[in-house]
Amino acid sequence: MADTVYRVTDVIGVSDTSWEDAARVAIETASKTLRDLRVAEVVKLDVTVDDGKAVRFRTRLNLSFKYEGA
Repeated sequence: MADTVYRVTDVIGVSDTSWEDAARVAIETASKTLRDLRVAEVVKLDVTVDDGKAVRFRTRLNLSFKYEGA
């Protein structure tokens, strides 16, 4: 097996529905410009509250992807 190098980058997905949907949005959007995504690690969840109600869910992910040629 050849040596491999991965890059990790932070992304934040936002959804009006759920943290899971926010994570999905982040991964799907990142996959449009980053190839060979390997792992998405949830590092933080938060929610915006307005008038006592949860209105926007945010999921921060560490995404790892393989460097080309490595």
